[in-house]
Amino acid sequence: MSEPQTTKTTKREGRAPVMLRGASVMTSYRDALFDAANRAGMTPNEFVLQAAAEKLAATGRPFTGIFYPGDFTKAGYDRQVRA
Repeated sequence: MSEPQTTKTTKREGRAPVMLRGASVMTSYRDALFDAANRAGMTPNEFVLQAAAEKLAATGRPFTGIFYPGDFTKAGYDRQVRA
């Protein structure tokens, strides 16, 4: 007889928009941000959210999000980040 199959069910969190507005930066910062995001193959918004997630992970805050396993291992942030 085969063993009963177990299914792992995880409760998904709801999605929430993040509207970041009202920030002004110097032109050189904006250019550097857009260049770095382009080189990483992502939008400036994705780049900024990734940087914020790395900082949150570095402080030990657990969260789920738009990230995939291994995203932070490369950067040395392998604390409790779950996809």
